[in-house]
Amino acid sequence: MERILFGDNQFFAVNHISDEKSRAQSIRFKDDKAIIRTLDYAREAGVNTFMCTTHDRIANICDIIRADPEKYRDFKIYPCMPYAHKYANAVTELGILGTLKQYVPGNFLGSLFKGGVAFISKDFLSIMELLIDSEMKMFKGINTPVIFLQNVVTDLLLGLGMKDILKGFHDHVKKKYNAEPGYITMNMPKLLDLLEGIGIENPIICASINKAGFRMSGGKDVYEKTLTTRNFRPIAMQVLGGGAISPKEALEYVCSFPKIESILFGASSQGNIEDTVSKINHFDEMNQVKS
Repeated sequence: MERILFGDNQFFAVNHISDEKSRAQSIRFKDDKAIIRTLDYAREAGVNTFMCTTHDRIANICDIIRADPEKYRDFKIYPCMPYAHKYANAVTELGILGTLKQYVPGNFLGSLFKGGVAFISKDFLSIMELLIDSEMKMFKGINTPVIFLQNVVTDLLLGLGMKDILKGFHDHVKKKYNAEPGYITMNMPKLLDLLEGIGIENPIICASINKAGFRMSGGKDVYEKTLTTRNFRPIAMQVLGGGAISPKEALEYVCSFPKIESILFGASSQGNIEDTVSKINHFDEMNQVKS
């Protein structure tokens, strides 16, 4: 994985600091060209991996990228699925059956209607695989070396102890897409325990890692111990701790852990992108000199 990953929160009005900033970002990125322009700023700063949800508008971004293969020759996308709001909105507008008809292939629906609840109970894995395939259609022809399960599902399955579904996601992503499966979570230590328990070695786990302990279930001390003693591939997200930490202090902290393979961040302006990349590179260079 690349050291620095560019996220998509700012494109879809997700801001952990300010509702006002969320509204401003929503207006700023209402046009797909504004998203592409910001992705190009990230590319110019040396960031060639975009980690994004499967929001409907991402399909438009993928169309633009596919239309210019030379420009985006080295560009990669890490899809994160499912985009829960998409399904929640669909259920509100279309109802449960309408949502199933929209996102699940017809032959499967026929079997579902015949078998009812018993069929669902027996075939969770098939449903999961079909939903992954549905979400991945927008990325056809684009390099997607890592595919993530969103924390809203990862942590639900973790809490319910549904190991088979997590293992099924892992196996399907590797077999069908020749990609590495990744997991986003708000409880990194507990998820790592579960994944190792079902035979998934050295997993990719994206979690909140920050000096403030923001959204770090189990506590910062447990995370720090996990980062220094366990074998896995961590990605640090929400490094600013919801705005509680200055960028310099935040990035110095996450860069101090050699185990952290990648740092995920989002930004709206070229200046902020360049500044974040510069700080990460600076602290990485300092740590290399110390070692």
